Amino acid sequence: MPKPPETSPAPSGPASVSPPTKTVRRSRLRKLLIVLLVLVCPLVIARAALPHALRWYVNRTIDQSPTYQGRIGDIDVHLWRGAYTIHDIRLIKRSGNVPVPFFNAKHVDLAVQWKNLVHGKIVGRVLMDHPELNFVDAPDPNQAQTGVGPWLEIIRDLFPFRINSTQLVEGSIHFRVFQVNPPVDAYIGHLNATIDNLTNIYDEVSPMYASVNATGMAMDQAKFEYKMKLDPFSYRPTFQLAVRLLGLDVTKINQLARNYGKFDFERGWFDLVVEVDSKEGQMQGYVKPLFRNLQIFTAQDLKENNVIELFWEALVGTATQILKNAPRDQFGTMVPFTGEVNGPSPDILATVGNVLRNAFIRAYLPRLEGVTDQDNSLRFEKGSILEQDPVDATNSN
Repeated sequence: MPKPPETSPAPSGPASVSPPTKTVRRSRLRKLLIVLLVLVCPLVIARAALPHALRWYVNRTIDQSPTYQGRIGDIDVHLWRGAYTIHDIRLIKRSGNVPVPFFNAKHVDLAVQWKNLVHGKIVGRVLMDHPELNFVDAPDPNQAQTGVGPWLEIIRDLFPFRINSTQLVEGSIHFRVFQVNPPVDAYIGHLNATIDNLTNIYDEVSPMYASVNATGMAMDQAKFEYKMKLDPFSYRPTFQLAVRLLGLDVTKINQLARNYGKFDFERGWFDLVVEVDSKEGQMQGYVKPLFRNLQIFTAQDLKENNVIELFWEALVGTATQILKNAPRDQFGTMVPFTGEVNGPSPDILATVGNVLRNAFIRAYLPRLEGVTDQDNSLRFEKGSILEQDPVDATNSN
């Protein structure tokens, strides 16, 4: 019988392993996709649910105040910059019938200050776009609005890190009275402000290292400036403050004057300077109100029917004319005060003496006296031609 042909043995070793088939490759790809889906899906779901969770948390946080309740719009989350934005936030008084919210803003953005990571600290920044504050006076406390509430604690709770700075863009502050006709609305608009270094990120040794700077327009017409240094960690208020208002047309605040002074202005300009120095709650400073080219009483006022108001207006107008500084046509004084922050006492005798000083010795100027700021860090640039008036050398200080 013929022998069957001999066959060579099958190769052994690594060369004998056949390449993976298409089925094996597809199986491995399927497993990889399943793993990715298992990992990614929860992240996608969490990211989609995060704005709703934040909205619930923000609503819960701002409702901590027993006097005010909060309402907000949508919330946008920006993970790439460690931030979230609250839209259309409003804080409304719970009791009474106050027609305006205590606070509202188009946007409030809370974000991590990445530039300060080099200092070894993670801190936050708050940006408020078009914020508005409304203080309301009324005979009934339920209809008044003072804004008292745990606002600092609420702001801290809104962000997981300590707030180091705050910025206000195109804000406004209003003082309103609704129980008179027409209603009173005295305000500072176009308010832009910065609050910096609240956490002492630079480890400064100065006792007052945080700063506040603000500018605005009172009644959309007069320049407003505000500067402040403070110690945020002081147990009792420790700060230095300087405020200046230049060139307010007094007829723009006639509703305020009628409601609280029972007279109104025919014409004139108002300047105001304030300096305050507080150390551990003990405060000293002054308020310097100045009226230029002022006229309160005219023959037209004789047509009024209220005899008492007519007499009072004539008395105020006559007194301001008698006690004005003639070369500058200015009535003014400086009101010094001292005492506790919650109740400083004005020096009445010094105030009366300063009225006479302004009238007959030297006219005050709308500038800082510098009595509370020894290192000259709270300074304002010359903002009015009146600070360089030719009569200054002989009749002003």
